[in-house]
Amino acid sequence: MANRDSLNVRVFSLNCWGIRYISKHTHQRYAMIAELLCKEEHDIVLLQEVWSEKDYLSLKKKLAYCHPHSHHFKSGVIGSGLAIFSKHRIHDTLLYRYSLNGYPYMAHHGDWFGGKAVGLAVLKVGSLTANVYVTHLHAEYCRDQDSYLPHRVVQAWELQQFVRHTSARADVVILGGDLNMHPQDLGSRLLTSYTGLRDSYLESAKFDGCEDGMTLIADNPFIGKGCVGPLEKGIRIDYILFKGSSNTDIYCDFMSTTKGSVPEHPFPYSDHEALTSALRVETHAPAEAPSDGQRSSTNRDSAAGKMAELVDIVTEARTEVKVGLHCAERRRYTATRTGAMGLALLFLELAIAAVPWLALGAEQPFPRTSFYLLAALCFAVLFTAALLYVFYSTELKSLQGAEDQMRLAVGSLQEQLRGFPVAQPGGGARSKIP
Repeated sequence: MANRDSLNVRVFSLNCWGIRYISKHTHQRYAMIAELLCKEEHDIVLLQEVWSEKDYLSLKKKLAYCHPHSHHFKSGVIGSGLAIFSKHRIHDTLLYRYSLNGYPYMAHHGDWFGGKAVGLAVLKVGSLTANVYVTHLHAEYCRDQDSYLPHRVVQAWELQQFVRHTSARADVVILGGDLNMHPQDLGSRLLTSYTGLRDSYLESAKFDGCEDGMTLIADNPFIGKGCVGPLEKGIRIDYILFKGSSNTDIYCDFMSTTKGSVPEHPFPYSDHEALTSALRVETHAPAEAPSDGQRSSTNRDSAAGKMAELVDIVTEARTEVKVGLHCAERRRYTATRTGAMGLALLFLELAIAAVPWLALGAEQPFPRTSFYLLAALCFAVLFTAALLYVFYSTELKSLQGAEDQMRLAVGSLQEQLRGFPVAQPGGGARSKIP
């Protein structure tokens, strides 16, 4: 048996809910979070919703001894909110901002103003290269009528693309963050099936935390009952995912979550629960890829089954994106009609204004103040309609781009699937999928 070297990596992830002047007890909670991180001494810390640069710098100062390396990813109007702290040196970083992220006029939700993105940090853990990703996807505000679902599906699609295309040379891949998706949601299945990432909660040998690994619990004093929807106790929307490579195997020996209240403190760390995963990385010599003749029929059938499942998932995602396309087209059409009405009113006003010039001696039929107010309204309608038209056109382009990519991916997967032989009943000859 080949010699195996192993090392342990402890990963921490938390949505800090750090909206200055809006989130409750922000200063005290950041002090509690810093105290926890200094005591636990995780190898990698992945934080979301660290919106304020001052809060990040305060954390950086307090964690300088236990986590000397850090990076704050900047994006959008108020930032991405993503930050990483590490015991190991950060050699490179990269940020990808999602092409779709809600609507600017939904100011009470606020997602559009935060540049939701995925951040990558390349670390050296011993002799291994680790690609560590931290992300935060668009929130789900109403599960029954989720108008943001197409946006979140596109974000999950772009996330899996980013992970796949940047992790080819990595020995270890770790992704943590607030995905705002349940484990069986379309976006979650799309991400894990396409990338091969494994869920720490499902893979852990031992677990200590909230029931069913929930990370948004109804008992948390910072959230309303509506946040967990029909699930009375809570939901699981925060994750730590991982995978190895051809020369590494990764196992989750232990996972834990916080359980709401914090001993000796009157409130919890955040509106979300914190996650900790104890990962064990074993290195070995890369195994030679077996030829088609060496692969067992069981392995071939398993690979074909996974490929067929992936085809179904991408097809389902493509259908959801098409629904979003139709909605965006209707909204753009409404903006066009509104702009046309504003333009018609403006022309009518111009015609009224021309009356005194065409009929010499005639007086202006409308009071001057009312005339100017109506003109201002017309310009406001035209300006707003133009902005919405541009925004919806951009949304359409992003949705069309994602749908085109999914169509190509389905075609490629189906072509690969045709190359898998299909087992015949009774153990007879095998033929390829037509």
